[in-house]
Amino acid sequence: MRYISDLHTHSRFSRACSTALNISTMEKWAKIKGVNMLGTSDFTHPEWIKELKDHLVEDDSGILKTSSGFPFVLQTEISLIYTQANKGRRIHNVVLAPSFEIVDQITEFLKKHGRVDYDGRPIFKIPCNDFVYELRRISYDIEVIPAHIWTPWFSLFGSKSGFDSLHECFKDQDQYIHAIETGLSSDPSMNWRLSQLDRLNIVSFSDLHSFWPWRLGREATIFELKELTYENLLRALRSGEGLQGTIEVDPSYGKYHFDGHRNCNVVMTPKEALEHNNMCPKCKNELTLGVAHRVEELADRKEGFKRQNAKPFHTMLPLSEILSTMLDKTISAKIVWKEYNKLLRRFGSEYNILTDAPEDKLKEEVHEKIAGAIIKNRVGELKVEPGYDGVYGELVIEGINEKEIEEEKKKPKPQQKGLSEFF
Repeated sequence: MRYISDLHTHSRFSRACSTALNISTMEKWAKIKGVNMLGTSDFTHPEWIKELKDHLVEDDSGILKTSSGFPFVLQTEISLIYTQANKGRRIHNVVLAPSFEIVDQITEFLKKHGRVDYDGRPIFKIPCNDFVYELRRISYDIEVIPAHIWTPWFSLFGSKSGFDSLHECFKDQDQYIHAIETGLSSDPSMNWRLSQLDRLNIVSFSDLHSFWPWRLGREATIFELKELTYENLLRALRSGEGLQGTIEVDPSYGKYHFDGHRNCNVVMTPKEALEHNNMCPKCKNELTLGVAHRVEELADRKEGFKRQNAKPFHTMLPLSEILSTMLDKTISAKIVWKEYNKLLRRFGSEYNILTDAPEDKLKEEVHEKIAGAIIKNRVGELKVEPGYDGVYGELVIEGINEKEIEEEKKKPKPQQKGLSEFF
């Protein structure tokens, strides 16, 4: 069976996250989005783990289920902040586990190094290599995935606090890292440019802080599993068997794709930043060097290289982002939801709309300009002005006003044939 999976999520106990994030809302909006497997998030937090144990049923598969059978994988994100080679390091890692028993052991280990009750994504002063080693002492079935590996502030290759190689970060434990998460500001093709990453599988997840469909599942990984078990999921992550590919936003949409300085409204390509010695031309302070810059620094292959046996990936923006930009409204505006729900009623989920709905059928529900934008999104033809220094990229697209939509409604629709007309 095919699973569109988002295995990097957060609960309401993580900082800057929606207070309405719970298992029920996550399941509801995952179904609306078209995601059919989720990470539980934040399993070290004492209040959240109680809810997980109350609302999710554990069985021998290693995959937890809600009362309606929706699958969750035990997952959290851990922030490791420490000093190595006289430089402050801030690395985020996604952690997957096969059972509540193993999760309890992970939590007990971490409590020896600090608190777990103040944040769903707790911070520890543990080097990455020691972290992996100690988790493997608990269970070989624990999986550690470096999170959003290129973002400047908290990642494996981040310009502000990262490393230049996987081995430099994880040392002798790098052999137990099997997959990397692209993050919003990079896609697989950017990661193919580093030969040091060739043996690693590439995954993408949302790192959601709310359940809304422009957050949940905005990036996802597609698995094809004969049977949904933690063992089969682990095999896919470690060997690539059953990992079908990823769904990515345009990297330019990410908040750290280009270099820049938000306070001065300065954004630059890597080449332009180098011409200014990586300094802001307005305030003369250092620019925040983005993902594109770091890829250029570390890549040993030219742009356009495709590695052998590369998994396919699909580039598309969330539907709400397209609608709100075209209508020049906030993403939560009534008219945006109205158009969203018209499509949802017809096609069942957002991913059905984005990936499968025929253009002629889309035009039966929404204005032809909106239908055309959905088709362009499907094949990665929408233009996005790159994000920088914590500012999301901006979709550039022809707008449409509510009057045009109302006029479209007045046009006669093709008459739908009854069943008798086909016989």
